[in-house]
Amino acid sequence: MVQMPIKPQLLYPDSDGQPMADNTVQYRWIVRLVANLKHLFKGQPAFVAGNLLWYPQPVVMPPVPVQAPDVMVVLGRPEGDRGSYKQWEEDNIAPQVVFEILSPSNSAREMLNKQLFYREHGVLEMFFYDPESYDFWGMVRPDLDHDFAPITALNFPWTSPTLGVRFEMFDDGLAVFHPNGEPFQDPDAIFEERDQARQERDRAFAKLRELGIDPAQL
Repeated sequence: MVQMPIKPQLLYPDSDGQPMADNTVQYRWIVRLVANLKHLFKGQPAFVAGNLLWYPQPVVMPPVPVQAPDVMVVLGRPEGDRGSYKQWEEDNIAPQVVFEILSPSNSAREMLNKQLFYREHGVLEMFFYDPESYDFWGMVRPDLDHDFAPITALNFPWTSPTLGVRFEMFDDGLAVFHPNGEPFQDPDAIFEERDQARQERDRAFAKLRELGIDPAQL
């Protein structure tokens, strides 16, 4: 009996049915990393996503190799909406950097399987962080021809060769910094700073108008 080919949408679904995060701390870290990395690479060909299924190669039958990194960065691919990241449709460019933010439900075996998957499918930098215990480790290689070197909090402060961001550990846990030294912030904090700057500008403009000066003419 001739077996009918499986439909692509069944082989490569856009959802694995799993929640994005198990708790608010994990969710906040994922959102913080995605927002700041998107800002870091704004205007450059770079795709940053959170909890998106990554299919590294096409298959005709299960099992289908797949992972959903909490955060992934793909340099060389444009921004844009995607239901999943099918690597063969993306000039075969694998995510160079992935982050995993651990939750209590994650097991050591699960993290080991993720490390093996990322090693096999072309990731250059992988980082794992538990925001409850502050446990951090990473694996980094300059290219696919080299072995991974381990990175831990003992190496801090440490700068990612691919992203240019700096990692440091403080009493209240991990901190990540932009190349210009600015710390990664939650989106809410960024909006609050923008609102405060806007309010200060409006007050300055109002003062100028009281003095008979049109700010538009400055």
